[in-house]
Amino acid sequence: MSPIVQLYWIRVALGLVAALLSAIVAFYIGASADGLSVFVDTLTIALIVYLGSYYPLRAMYKDKVEKPSKILSTAIFMYFMVWLPFMVLFYTTIRVYF
Repeated sequence: MSPIVQLYWIRVALGLVAALLSAIVAFYIGASADGLSVFVDTLTIALIVYLGSYYPLRAMYKDKVEKPSKILSTAIFMYFMVWLPFMVLFYTTIRVYF
């Protein structure tokens, strides 16, 4: 598997992790805040996870990719396209069972 494909799948997995964290935070602060601030808080968590993963991934892949900027931009769209529906799914599941 090429380094770009590995980065892609790592970002998909991180999107799932960020979705779970966002859903947990939304569940705990959702009752005391309005809908827009909950969405902004969950989006902030997703951005923190994405940008926080950049430094470890850069250390792992800086010699394996042709341009260092590819490490930051690889699979950014897919990350958020995984994060959003799974955050809704996890949040709904948490709301139903707790």
